[in-house]
Amino acid sequence: LIIIIIDGLERTLIKTCVLAGLAAARFFTFIMSLFIIAFIGVPIFEIYLLISVGEEIGAQWTIMAVIGTALLGAALVRRQGLATLAKFNASRGTTEGPAFIVFEGLVLLIAGIFLLTPGFFTDALGFLCLVPALRARALRVWISKHSVAVNQNQRRSSGDVVDGEFRRLDD
Repeated sequence: LIIIIIDGLERTLIKTCVLAGLAAARFFTFIMSLFIIAFIGVPIFEIYLLISVGEEIGAQWTIMAVIGTALLGAALVRRQGLATLAKFNASRGTTEGPAFIVFEGLVLLIAGIFLLTPGFFTDALGFLCLVPALRARALRVWISKHSVAVNQNQRRSSGDVVDGEFRRLDD
């Protein structure tokens, strides 16, 4: 299922690039701009929030709030991570694949990274990832958009494949 989802994501990405008319250089520029926003814009915004909150409630309370959210977040991620691990172990004996649970664990990992990163914006994102109903809904939407249904009787073939029978003739 993971390979199918990754294949679907790859196909969606290629279709998006082709349909949008983006050349490879423009697409690379788009991805790099996302990285710039993630690695430069978010920290600058975090610093702005920390200074603003520090001016309102004081530096000591701001530091305590950042440390408190990190500790609370770590405890919540640990608790939900252990629950997800128990669900994974329980799902291994069933006929259903544990793909959804694996993705849920991945979101919990991302939540932990957000919560351990100092700042209020990343803490808010991390706490949003910890809401089970929101996390499940977001994962279902993402998986439905990026997965490809494969029928067991349907075979993928390119134009070069010819279906036929053969017999070996020994001389």
